[in-house]
Amino acid sequence: MPYREPMKRIISSALRASVLLAACGATVALPELNASGDNITVSQLPSGVDAVVKRVVDGDTIVVGSNEKVRLIGVDTPETVKLDTPVQCFGPEASNFTKVVLPKGTKVRLAFDAERTDKYQRTLAYVFRSSDLLFINATLVRGGYARTLRIKPNTEYANAFDELQKRAKDASDGLWGQCPATSN
Repeated sequence: MPYREPMKRIISSALRASVLLAACGATVALPELNASGDNITVSQLPSGVDAVVKRVVDGDTIVVGSNEKVRLIGVDTPETVKLDTPVQCFGPEASNFTKVVLPKGTKVRLAFDAERTDKYQRTLAYVFRSSDLLFINATLVRGGYARTLRIKPNTEYANAFDELQKRAKDASDGLWGQCPATSN
């Protein structure tokens, strides 16, 4: 993989930062590459709530449990189902990717940041696939399926997401290579 070495440097930097945070008493999930080097996982599931995926709404929104809408923190995928908004470039691909990595019945851990819900009463969460510790939010950004979306005060992983977006953009991955308006 052409990005394996740069990703190792990103992960190494993230690990150093997490050691500093841990020294200050903070608990963080440590990003690392899984065995294939293709996905971003954590070394252990962070504290949060376990849930089961009921369906995927679009690339950055899922429904779990008994119809609880969950908006993934820190990421923004191109629109596919927003009222009065045309389907955006790479939106179907982002939505399909999320459907593949989080099919109905997938067990996930929802980890929270400073705010638990947004103004639309959706749950705000970092989503981790329980079976293999895949960090969905980060994987969407690294694959070029999503742009970063920094909304304070929910910014625990914002710097890591910025770094992953830079790598995706530099490699013209996903929307960065397919959508002229985003390639600048």
